[in-house]
Amino acid sequence: MSKIPSPCIDVCKFKRRGHCIGCSMTKAQKSLFKGLKKDAHREAFVEMLTAQQDCMGKYGHWRPSYLKKLEKKKIKPMDFLSGQT
Repeated sequence: MSKIPSPCIDVCKFKRRGHCIGCSMTKAQKSLFKGLKKDAHREAFVEMLTAQQDCMGKYGHWRPSYLKKLEKKKIKPMDFLSGQT
């Protein structure tokens, strides 16, 4: 099984107070994610990011895009993602 991919959906425009308009990550969060080696840590990061998106709003497009990315890489979606599509 492939490792959990980055939550980045290839938009990378940092306009919302330093947060990407595509995934809500800051540049520091993107760097942090790249350093995570264990899938459990990567999954926890994605779960934290979805909570961040919910608080910030305007990220409804992210979940379907990320699920499509997981499907393309043949990775089973995390439970907290697949239950809210």
